[in-house]
Amino acid sequence: MKSIHLYAAGLTLVALTLTVAAVAMTDTGSSEPSPVYGVRIPHGYRQWQLIAPAVEAAPLNEIRAVLGNEVAIKAYRDGAQPFPDGTVLAKLAWKHVPSPDFAPASIPGAPTTVQFMVKDSKKYAATGGWGFGRFIDGKPADEAQHRTCFACHQALAKGHDYVFTRYAP
Repeated sequence: MKSIHLYAAGLTLVALTLTVAAVAMTDTGSSEPSPVYGVRIPHGYRQWQLIAPAVEAAPLNEIRAVLGNEVAIKAYRDGAQPFPDGTVLAKLAWKHVPSPDFAPASIPGAPTTVQFMVKDSKKYAATGGWGFGRFIDGKPADEAQHRTCFACHQALAKGHDYVFTRYAP
């Protein structure tokens, strides 16, 4: 009986070690800031809570998950707008592909981008209080891509503090 407990404890330790290693490899934060805004990939963002999933039609054909830090989640739950300083939203995007196991389903394929919105009303006063970061394979996208962020949010989501995503029930 004692050997079974030791074996189980050993398996648990191995699983925990592999999990920590996997998180460390995929969620390390960015040493390179985004152009224009200086936003970096926040450490630990993959453990944030889900705000809402989304499917983006052609031409992007993406499955997306929008996550939020604790400040963002509280603001969404409380219905607070404008969002308070300290709010950080993360949008993870993957190509959507047909499931090989269940024909009616789509599943995430190759990752396309990870994007962030950071609320700091003083630092980003010229862009509605938001800084933007768009990353491909952990590296910031070019300056031209970052220059389009606020114009799109301003044109289409100004009435919701420049945020497209609504909290999923």
